Amino acid sequence: KVVAVIGRIYPDGVLELIGLGSAPSRGLKKGAIVNIEMTVQAIAQAIEEAELMAGCRINEVCVGIAGSHIHGINSNGIVAIRDQEVQKSDLERVIDAAQAVPIPSDQRILHVIPQEYSIDHQPGVRDPLGMPGVRLEARVHVVTSSINAVQNVEKCVRRCNLEVEELVFEPYASSCAVLTEDEREFGVCLVDVGGGTTGITIYVNGAVRHSAVIPIAGDHVTNDIAVTFRTPVHYAEELKIKHAVALPSLTDEDAYIKLPGVAERPSRDLSPTRLAQVVESRYEELFSFVLKEIIDSGFQDAIPAGIVLTGGAVKNEGMIELAERAFGMPVRIGVPRAVTGLQDMVCNPIYATSVGLLLYRYQQRQSDAAPRRKPEWLGGVMGRVSHWIKGHL
Repeated sequence: KVVAVIGRIYPDGVLELIGLGSAPSRGLKKGAIVNIEMTVQAIAQAIEEAELMAGCRINEVCVGIAGSHIHGINSNGIVAIRDQEVQKSDLERVIDAAQAVPIPSDQRILHVIPQEYSIDHQPGVRDPLGMPGVRLEARVHVVTSSINAVQNVEKCVRRCNLEVEELVFEPYASSCAVLTEDEREFGVCLVDVGGGTTGITIYVNGAVRHSAVIPIAGDHVTNDIAVTFRTPVHYAEELKIKHAVALPSLTDEDAYIKLPGVAERPSRDLSPTRLAQVVESRYEELFSFVLKEIIDSGFQDAIPAGIVLTGGAVKNEGMIELAERAFGMPVRIGVPRAVTGLQDMVCNPIYATSVGLLLYRYQQRQSDAAPRRKPEWLGGVMGRVSHWIKGHL
C-alpha cells in the first residue's frame, strides 16, 4: 500500500502526527514502480485522506525509496584545513572529497552519511567544527540509487501536484523512528522487511556502517502460501495476516482454517500447523540471507545490541523467537517512537518508514541554522512494494 503521514512542529520542538492516509497500490513490485497510473492514483488517495484528517494542504513531500537497485559503500576523503581551524567550508570540502567515488553511470548518490572525522591523524572526532589542525579526514557511508527508479518516483509524485523535497532510503528512515540512541552507539542491525524487499542498515558507534537490500520479503511468503495450498494470492495474503504464525509449535494441531474455494469449488479445511511450517521455512530462508549479509559486511561482532525487526511483514506471532534462533543474538520488534499524536494508530511496525521520514526531515531542520517558521507542516509518504509512500511523501 501507499501511506501518507503529516506532522506538525510546534515552537517548543514537539512533533505531532496529525494526518494519516493509505491506499492499496498494485503499481509497485520489489520496491520499483511498474505502473505509473496505478501509483499516481494511490499517492493521490493517500495524500487526500491525510490532508482531510490534518485539515491542511501539503505541497512538498519527503519520499521513501527502496529496491535492490540501492547500494551502500564506505569511503573517505582528505583535505587541508585552510585557516588552521575547521570551518563549515572545510567540512563541505572534505565531504565532497569523500563522496567522489566511482559509481555506475545509471546510478546517482542518494545519501552521504558522515561516520567520523580525523584531525591530524586523531580519529574518532564526531564534530570537528572549530577544532585546530592542518589535515582533515572524513569517513562516510555513501548510498546510491538507480537514476531511472528515482525519476519514476519523482514523476509520480509531481503528477499529484507535489514537489519532492528529498528522497530517503527507507531503512535509513525507519531507523530514525525505531532505534534508540543507545542501540546506535552500542551497535545494532535494523532489518526492515517490506513487501518485496528487505532493507538492512548497520549502526556502530552512532553511525551507519553498512546498508544493503535483499530481494526477498513478505510477498514471497504470500506466494509460497498461494502455491503450496493452491489458492489465489489475495486469499494467501489474508491467510498470512489473519492466521499465520512463525512457529508451528504455537499452533493448535486439532484446529483448522476454512480456505475459500476458487471459482465454484467448495471450501477446504487447512491445518494451521501446515500453514506455520510454510511461513517458518520462508522466513528462515530470508533470515539466512540477512545473516550472510551481516557476516560479509564484517560487522557481525560489532552489533551487541542485536537485531531490530520492523516493517509490515514482521507482525506474525513467534517472529522474535524464530529470528533469535536464526541470528543467535537478541531480537526485538521496532515500532515508531519519539512522536506524539495518533500514537494508537501508528504504533505498528507497518508505519516505521512513514514516521521515520517525518523524524528524518525534522532532525534535518533542527540542524539547519536558519530560523524556523511556526508552526511548520511536514508531509511524508513511503514507498516499497507493500508500502510505497508509507509516509515518504
